[in-house]
Amino acid sequence: MELCSIASGSSGNCICVGTDACHLLVDAGISGKRIEAGLNAIDLKTEEMQGILITHEHGDHIAGLGVLARRYGLPLYATAGTIAAVKRTASVGKIDETLFREVHAGEKFEVGDMTVEPIAISHDAAEPVAYKMTQPGKSMAVMTDLGKYDDNIVEKLRNLDVLLLEANHDVHMLQVGSYPYPLKQRILGERGHLSNELSGRLLGEVLHDHFKTVVLGHLSKENNYAELAYETVRLEVTMGENPYRGDDFPMYVAKRDEPSQMIRF
Repeated sequence: MELCSIASGSSGNCICVGTDACHLLVDAGISGKRIEAGLNAIDLKTEEMQGILITHEHGDHIAGLGVLARRYGLPLYATAGTIAAVKRTASVGKIDETLFREVHAGEKFEVGDMTVEPIAISHDAAEPVAYKMTQPGKSMAVMTDLGKYDDNIVEKLRNLDVLLLEANHDVHMLQVGSYPYPLKQRILGERGHLSNELSGRLLGEVLHDHFKTVVLGHLSKENNYAELAYETVRLEVTMGENPYRGDDFPMYVAKRDEPSQMIRF
C-alpha cells in the first residue's frame, strides 16, 4: 500500500492513497491543474484514479472536485449530507448525478483491491468523515478536520501501519494571532481542528509496536509551522501515558503546496 500527500494545509488538501492495482484521491481541495501536476510528479495520472473520497464540503477539500469529475468522470464517494452540501456549492459547478456514490460512517465498501471505511468525525460541516483503507494485514488512514476525538476514533485507528493525522495549529499562536475572535473560537471548539498537542495525544493512544509512519497534515498557514508541529507532537508522545517515545518511529510533516514523500509499506 502507499500514501502520498499531494498538498495538505489550511489552503488546500489532496491525498493520494492506493496499491499497485488501485489509487484513490482523498479530497480535491486544490485546482485540477495542481492535482494533475502533483500526481504526475509521483508517476501517476489523474485518469488512473478510481475515485475521490470526499471528507466534507469545505472549499479547501473540494476546490478541484468539479473539474476532475467533469474531465475524467471519476466516482465521488461521500456521505449523503456531504453530497447535498457539494451540490449546493456554486463554485464546484454542475456534476453528473451518476458519479456520486453515497457512503455511511462505519459501513465498509470496496474499491479495487482496497476496503474503505468512513469514520464519523466532529467538524463544522454537514456530515464529515475521515477514511481508513485496508488490505489483508495492512491499513492506513487519513484523519483531519476534527475538533476532538473520542473512543470510537481511537478504536478505529488502532493497529494502523500508516496515519496521516491533523496537527492544525499551535494554541498560543492562534490565541495571540490576527484571526477574529469568532474564528478563533470555531477552530478551538469541538467541531474545529486538532491542535498540535491534541494530535500528539491521539497519536500516543494508537501507537503500537508495528506502527510504521505518521504524516502530520492540514497545518494552518497562519497559526503553525512544520518544525513546531513536529516537535510538539513528538514531545506529547514522549511525555504521554504510553510506552513510546516520539522518535521511536518515522514522522513527517506534509508539504503545503507540493507532493510530500511517498510512504510505501
